[in-house]
Amino acid sequence: MLSVKSLLQDTLHLFYPHVCIGCGSDILPETNLLCLHCISCLPHTHHAEHENNPVEKVFWGRMPVVAAHSEFYYAKESLVQNLIHELKYKSNQAVGVYLGELVGNSLMNSHRFKNIDYLVPMPLFPDKERKRGYNQAAVICEGMSANMNVPVLLNTVLRKRFTETQTKKHRTERWENVEDSFIVNDSSLLLNKHVLLVDDVITTGASLEACGMALLKVPGVRLSIATLSMATK
Repeated sequence: MLSVKSLLQDTLHLFYPHVCIGCGSDILPETNLLCLHCISCLPHTHHAEHENNPVEKVFWGRMPVVAAHSEFYYAKESLVQNLIHELKYKSNQAVGVYLGELVGNSLMNSHRFKNIDYLVPMPLFPDKERKRGYNQAAVICEGMSANMNVPVLLNTVLRKRFTETQTKKHRTERWENVEDSFIVNDSSLLLNKHVLLVDDVITTGASLEACGMALLKVPGVRLSIATLSMATK
């Protein structure tokens, strides 16, 4: 009986292989998204443990942030870039939830993120979200929420106008592109709350700053920031 079951599993694997989304290896359990080698190669920053880390310094003199964290370093043609590409452009929401769980685990192990009231995903422009079918930041929040036991607030902040891609813009152009792009839809839930704003990648921080400034207009709001990754130069 066991040999028949094993033969069936081998046959299914032949036609429908379960492979690591990082490197393509088929040496991994059926329930895993990444093989042990790729898991060990994830470039964790450990920012959550340290005050005045590189993410927090991005916002010095720009807006008040209680604490900030990026889980991974992001570089072109890297494992992290491949995983984010899977999430954003290949509809692989499972990888977003998994990586969000890793972010949430890091924050739970840090005393600096113990008193978060809500997770708020960076909003997409509605047409872009409809085209993609989901907001990747909200997917990351889903994984974070599972580990942190903190609720996610959807549609609390809206992106009120379309903004061009930030990829090839320098810092000043990035800020001009997103300035006044965000509006708080319902401020009643945010009064006197500690909000964690979540995004996939931070580069210059222009989009996070614009969204964060909209949140900080709500009386009593304290703002922290978490991203899946931080771009390296």
